[in-house]
Amino acid sequence: MNATYHLGLLFLRLSFSGMMLTHGIPKLINLIQGDIAFGDPIGLGPTVSLILAVIGEAICPILIILGIKTRIAAIPTIITMVIAAFVVHGSDPLGTKELALLYLFGFVTIALLGSGRFSLNRR
Repeated sequence: MNATYHLGLLFLRLSFSGMMLTHGIPKLINLIQGDIAFGDPIGLGPTVSLILAVIGEAICPILIILGIKTRIAAIPTIITMVIAAFVVHGSDPLGTKELALLYLFGFVTIALLGSGRFSLNRR
């Protein structure tokens, strides 16, 4: 593959994961501070739901940015976005669930294509 392809994968990883961090970092801060006021969309309890959301929206995107186990790291984020789009916003209009769907499509693409040459996995 040529360098343009690998730069495109890098851009995809950095842009989607960087934007996902804007959702995950506040949740991580809440978790660290003990603020567990969070929804329970799949019946695991608010604490477990928050921990899983932090993994999917903060921890895994950091791994994806770095290019560490990118395909595996994308899976929790994909699951988180499926829950956001089809459980949390399941009965909402498309415009409301659109952001979760866009993230879902982006992270599925990352999972299918991997990290590319410009990643810590390749070093």
